[in-house]
Amino acid sequence: MSILLPTNLPQYPSPSLSLSTPLLSPSPHTAFSFSFLPTRRKCLRFVTSSVASVQSAVANGSAPAAVVVERDQIRLGLPSKGRMAADAIDLLKDCQLFVKQVNPRQYVAQIPQLPNTEVWFQRPKDIVRKLLSGDLDLGIVGLDTLSEYGQGNEDLIIVHEALNFGDCHLSIAIPNYGIFENINSLKELAEMPQWSEERPLRVATGFTYLGPKFMEKNGIKHVAFSTADGALEAAPAMGIADAILDLVSSGTTLKENNLKEIEGGVVLESQAVLVASRRALTDRKGALNTVHEILERLEAHLKADGQFTVVANMRGNSAQEVADRVLSQPSLSGLQGPTISPVYCKQDGKVSIDYYAIVICVPKKALYESVKQLRAVGGSGVLVSPLTYIFDEETPRWGQLLRNLKL
Repeated sequence: MSILLPTNLPQYPSPSLSLSTPLLSPSPHTAFSFSFLPTRRKCLRFVTSSVASVQSAVANGSAPAAVVVERDQIRLGLPSKGRMAADAIDLLKDCQLFVKQVNPRQYVAQIPQLPNTEVWFQRPKDIVRKLLSGDLDLGIVGLDTLSEYGQGNEDLIIVHEALNFGDCHLSIAIPNYGIFENINSLKELAEMPQWSEERPLRVATGFTYLGPKFMEKNGIKHVAFSTADGALEAAPAMGIADAILDLVSSGTTLKENNLKEIEGGVVLESQAVLVASRRALTDRKGALNTVHEILERLEAHLKADGQFTVVANMRGNSAQEVADRVLSQPSLSGLQGPTISPVYCKQDGKVSIDYYAIVICVPKKALYESVKQLRAVGGSGVLVSPLTYIFDEETPRWGQLLRNLKL
């Protein structure tokens, strides 16, 4: 695959116009020809030499392992703005990890429950870059950002892959009119006769690593990628692109701009993930213990999310009899089967057992059906309360992390 960086950028016509004039010189070396066509010049400001060097190395596919700088604090990177930032802070709060920011304009904060940890607010892509440079140890970002800017670097290790927010997918979208009206799959798009080395399919995107990689993986030839800022959805209508590759949540924005997704066009399913520097986990004092605590809190909260405790009293001659009646109903097995315990009553000066208490955990979607079934087998005084945490004997992802680290 050759990456072409032309100095004199040609303007391609819209596919509805004549396609007879050669507009891009083909690459004589390979069958795949991807080009990146910047829409405008950008001024770059180098913040630190370390970040700049890592960016350059990542772009060349040769990013070095992170350098562990001597410091006492573990650094956690969080998104600085937007919905992802708010959701990340809310998740930590739900795990009883409170981010204390003295001044909203400051980019550093503390978590009192983790006294050896600093929070640094950064742009998501800078979180990934600074994990690679060793300036951060942990971070919460979208999988799309991690994949685009991390580019498979082995020093980046995903600690938790499903934080249950930031859900979206990276997808190709094309117009629903003109020559694309009857195109409904990636295969059909690739086989359109309009595309050639002289007139490639033009894709506007901010994902200039994942985009070409996806096209090459699917054997799609003759593609030119252009980078664009702002709303990519306008690019096809303006005639500066044939398709876009962008993040999609509900799909409403695509529909409002007369665009559609196509079968086979999803590049990546994404949500927020907790990622760490492998080098920091193995070399920085206290990093692994901090990750263990964060992971245990996250796992316990996320496992309990959407789960409810249901308690009911039921008459019976024995716990076994009550258990048989409860387990005859399909929704009453709970996470590990019902917990059944005697309810002691005092009558005429004697202690007796007339009732048994049943405790089960059920998901929200099965809550009402479970209550109905409990009542059907004799349950009464049904109490329902949401679960906050479910702590396992050992956090499953902790064992996986240790195996990944070869510890």
